[in-house]
Amino acid sequence: MTPPFSSGIDTEPALETGKNLLYRAVWRWHFYAGLFVIPFLLMLATTGIIYLFKPQLDAAIYRPLLFVQPTAETVSYTQQVETVKQAYPEAAVTRVFPAVAANRSTEVQILTGDGENWMVFVNPHTGQILGDRNEARTLSAIALKLHGELMIGRWGDYLIELAACWGLVLLLSGLYLWLPRGRFRWAGTLIPRLGNPDGRVFWRDLHAVPGFYGLLLVGFLILTGLPWTGFWGATFANVWARFPDQKWQNVPQSTVLTGTLNQHGEHSVPWAAEMLPMPQSGHHAHSGAIAETHATVDLDQIIAIAQVEGISPGFNISLPQGETGVYTVAAPASNPTQEVTMHIDQYSGEVLAQVGWQDYGWVPKAVSMGIAIHMGLYFGLPNQLLMLLACLITILLCVSGAVMWWKRRPSGRLGAPARSPIKVPLAIVAVLGLAFPLLGFSLVLILVLDFLVVARIPALRRTLS
Repeated sequence: MTPPFSSGIDTEPALETGKNLLYRAVWRWHFYAGLFVIPFLLMLATTGIIYLFKPQLDAAIYRPLLFVQPTAETVSYTQQVETVKQAYPEAAVTRVFPAVAANRSTEVQILTGDGENWMVFVNPHTGQILGDRNEARTLSAIALKLHGELMIGRWGDYLIELAACWGLVLLLSGLYLWLPRGRFRWAGTLIPRLGNPDGRVFWRDLHAVPGFYGLLLVGFLILTGLPWTGFWGATFANVWARFPDQKWQNVPQSTVLTGTLNQHGEHSVPWAAEMLPMPQSGHHAHSGAIAETHATVDLDQIIAIAQVEGISPGFNISLPQGETGVYTVAAPASNPTQEVTMHIDQYSGEVLAQVGWQDYGWVPKAVSMGIAIHMGLYFGLPNQLLMLLACLITILLCVSGAVMWWKRRPSGRLGAPARSPIKVPLAIVAVLGLAFPLLGFSLVLILVLDFLVVARIPALRRTLS
């Protein structure tokens, strides 16, 4: 019998041929992957749409905080920060976002005594504080927290990573199920049959045909999101996001990495620079002795250095933490080719380390470009709309897949496709498991449960079938 999810292509009425057994085996893996992945993909696509349009949403929701009336007069950034310190004496200033245009406010990030990050908005022309907001409670921040870790920390990050990896299994197995298995027909293969909205064919085509057209887009979203994950992404960065040792000659280094500046889901420092060791301020290049003077350069001098180095507007500055801390200027630009990460001595203003696009290897370049497109930043509104399409296709695939399962499931049972002796799909998943360790671990766990539990309990086996 032809499975309900089969393509709209004629099949040989025959018998349990090798192709039919392989199809059934792939279908079974596709089914189980879908049951696990669908809730996560729905959440990722929904929250992704919200974060994708963060610039427009922020401009609409926080317009009085973000926009100012430009004048010829300006107040120094040092004075603006001092005003914030006076208004929030119990908080520590951690990062400054200089105004990106004459009609935009300066954003000063502070860390309160109870460990919360707030953003204070200052009119750069008058020095007046326009207001503040809790950075953890904005719509985009909540969406990002769900998107990255389900708002439950590291374990949520691992679950998201696992779901993304199984999403790749879902895409590859879905492509195989879409392939024509008999006489080719346009309808059901490249054109959906939408005649009967209540029928299984309608939902099958609404799942399979957009899935084929959106395969590369959805796959791109998954692959470009993985570098930010806590397990695979951190390992991947540790291998590939490295720079020549010559960049660190005569520069005292701490054990702290630049990536520690990316906290609470923030992407203030580019991905490619996260594994850079932070230099230390107040050291002579050769002797390593701590500088005797504690005179420091001010924020306006740091901004002037960044401008002299050609860093385009949109950069942020992390302030030194402690006597050996450094100023870190980072430009995670919408154009990855303009990404820059610069560490500056807080006493002398010397640039201790600087890396940018020209220093990246081909892998960091590909990852940085992928991340920018993933977030809808690279080529403006068309980029946002393209990624919106990918998210909408993901939602459609999830909804249509769930409806298909609901329509075909036997009463009181899960309705999983029958087992098949063909092991090729298992081998493919195993190869993916080697590339993505969390996927491999979950695969082993599933096989153990299937062999030791499901196969030995008839009632459970009937419920799942």
